[in-house]
Amino acid sequence: MDPTPLQIIGTTLFAIAVLHTFVVNYFQKLAHKYPEGSIMENIFHFLGEVEAVFGMWAVVFLGFYTFYEGFMVTDEAHNLIGGAVHYINSQNYTEPAFVFVIMCMAGTRPIIFLAGRAIFFVAKILPVPPRMAFYISTLILGPLLGSFITEPAAMTVTALILLENFYEKNMSSKFKYATIGALFVNVSIGGTLSHFAAPPVLMVAGKWHWGMAHMFGNFGYKAAVSVMVTTVLTAIAFRKELAGEFISKKADSGQMTPTWWIILVHVLFLVMVVYTVHYMSFFLGLFLFFLGFTKITSEYQDKMKIRDSLMVGFFLGGLVTLGSMQSWWLQIVLTQMGDFVLFLGATALTAITDNAALTYLGSLVELTDSAKFNLVAGAVAGGGLTVIANAPNPAGYGILKGSFGKEGIHPGKLFLGAFIPTIIDMICLQVLPHIHF
Repeated sequence: MDPTPLQIIGTTLFAIAVLHTFVVNYFQKLAHKYPEGSIMENIFHFLGEVEAVFGMWAVVFLGFYTFYEGFMVTDEAHNLIGGAVHYINSQNYTEPAFVFVIMCMAGTRPIIFLAGRAIFFVAKILPVPPRMAFYISTLILGPLLGSFITEPAAMTVTALILLENFYEKNMSSKFKYATIGALFVNVSIGGTLSHFAAPPVLMVAGKWHWGMAHMFGNFGYKAAVSVMVTTVLTAIAFRKELAGEFISKKADSGQMTPTWWIILVHVLFLVMVVYTVHYMSFFLGLFLFFLGFTKITSEYQDKMKIRDSLMVGFFLGGLVTLGSMQSWWLQIVLTQMGDFVLFLGATALTAITDNAALTYLGSLVELTDSAKFNLVAGAVAGGGLTVIANAPNPAGYGILKGSFGKEGIHPGKLFLGAFIPTIIDMICLQVLPHIHF
């Protein structure tokens, strides 16, 4: 190891940011001690926003980068060759931009309505009480849809359905933490039926030539089994709270039901954004047209979740900015592990770093086929343990945090809520055999 001063600073700030995510509740409490609207109240409230953590520490890092390398260094031809601006320009922020766009689109009334109808249809055929059936259907079908509409969209849709139909009811704190833990874990592994939907898979699928058949045979069907087992066990554990009839909050809301052609247009926009996920300029242009469409169909729309989506994008942007400074130690760690140790190590490391960043770094070194499987398997298995473990998690966090009271979502309780589902994931991925097509 021979890290540069900037790499050491980047790693130190990354560690501080990780620790910061565990104390956001403390800053929220401090904010309430000051008059509403005061400077100190706003400062502590901002420090208590988990979505802002990595963004704010990334800004601090850029300050150090400017001190060491300059702000913007150009040659005689005015070409950018160094400095903080050059560093930012060299990073890939396509994923944060994509998550922002897909969150806005997936959170619209037509998409939520369509997903809700599909989940309700499945719930009707399950041989359990209606409320439990809807809960099981939501936590199984929603995350597995992530393999086709992408994990950020699946997280947004599923979290919104849970918020409207369960989290805003009189449910216990244990139920809420167990459910959000199952949601995060199910979404993390539920996107592995395809090679384009889960961020940690997306980072390596092209280079390693993993297609749909490979993903389904090695990951996908195992993911489906894990998601179903996790959801059914959670539902059984809270069967008393899930007893009784199901009454949708939307049933008497008075909102206009989206027409079939509006739903179709939304789905087409969603499909086009997913299809052009690697081309930020194009899908951002599509998003502008989408905003125009929602304006002229405003009576069938809810308020666009721009702020929540931007905060999640800010979170992921900060993660990208600081994440690239971790390669000096992550690559060494990954290449010195045996296959099963690599699986366990990847699961653990995912809890403190984005799993897509982890698999990307793994793609930079030579790995055996079994090592590749264990790296990605560990990355998706551990993707629900913390907010920063998987790119879609901040989206679900931002949607559901308001229902946990003034203190918000406690990181330690979230970890505990996701622990058993993570163990189920690990067992399914390691014990179930590979299927070769």
